[in-house]
Amino acid sequence: MKAMLFAAGEGQRLRPITETIPKPLVPVAGRPMIEYPLLLLGHHGIKNIIINLHHLGDQVESHLGNGARFGLDIRYSREKALLDTGGGLLKAKPFLQDGTFIVINTDVLIDLPLDKFISFHNEKKSSATLVLRPDEFAERYGSMDMDRDGRICRFLDTRAPTDVIGTGRKLMFTGVQILEPKIFGYMESEARKFSTTKQTYPKMLAQGEPIYGYCFEGYWQDLGTVERIKEAEAHLSAGRVKLHYL
Repeated sequence: MKAMLFAAGEGQRLRPITETIPKPLVPVAGRPMIEYPLLLLGHHGIKNIIINLHHLGDQVESHLGNGARFGLDIRYSREKALLDTGGGLLKAKPFLQDGTFIVINTDVLIDLPLDKFISFHNEKKSSATLVLRPDEFAERYGSMDMDRDGRICRFLDTRAPTDVIGTGRKLMFTGVQILEPKIFGYMESEARKFSTTKQTYPKMLAQGEPIYGYCFEGYWQDLGTVERIKEAEAHLSAGRVKLHYL
């Protein structure tokens, strides 16, 4: 299985730090934040990874190289202009199109049992499986509903064509997902820059594609602001969180 890390963003919420340091290299508890998802993938045997780059991308490539010191094989997808999540994925299609692949946002810290997540995706024969977490404020950022089997029946404002009853839990996307190559068929007609959450997944849901949610209640932390990075560092230094892949 291959994987992609989204690392092209400008890190606007982390300015002025990201004016000279790319967001993926901002340190979190002594290591650049991008190393956490890389270590998670490597721990579970996923070695072939592509990373999209834009803002100060040369620094990221210089730090990670070909991934050999992490036991990985890292490639890069360079974006002259930001392509958003959908455009970024579509540009990386030649690398990803051969089979099931994982996509992770660089700015999340998660203690996800990746093996169980992959098994869930395969058992459900899902076209796309998103790691979701309960969050009482999910509506503020964009929530979704699952039925009792875990199939997503509402994605933002789009509902599945079948009449299903959701669980009623407010769920939010964590930035980790497993995708099948068929997703590219729902992207080809889009503009160069587009979002998977706003365009691709609603389109797939409306067409009846099986999209599932893997409900995860373990440790997850967004690393998009200085305050949230400090929260993560406090959790790690106090020993309240022990990431299984470190």
